[in-house]
Amino acid sequence: MNRRLIRPSLSDIKDKMTVRSQKKRPTPPEQTNAESFYYLKQMQNRTPMVLVFHDGERMEGVIEWYDRNCIKFNRDPEPNILVFKHGIRYMYKEDEDKSTDG
Repeated sequence: MNRRLIRPSLSDIKDKMTVRSQKKRPTPPEQTNAESFYYLKQMQNRTPMVLVFHDGERMEGVIEWYDRNCIKFNRDPEPNILVFKHGIRYMYKEDEDKSTDG
């Protein structure tokens, strides 16, 4: 009795590999456009904003421009300032602050 080794052909292996690679989910985008949309809307309307930092300090002004890491913040009586995003705890519109004071 002769035993024969059965091997799949190289073309069969390639076909299986392409099917596997097609089933993989694409990686999610690194950034959504929600942040960009929000900043652009506030910049166009020149909305007065309040930035609250991790140490509790507050700063009021208008967003002039932004990039991936920082925001240029215009303050009327004080000089303009460049703020790193990682230092900001949260931000909100200045008029939202006045409406909650009641």
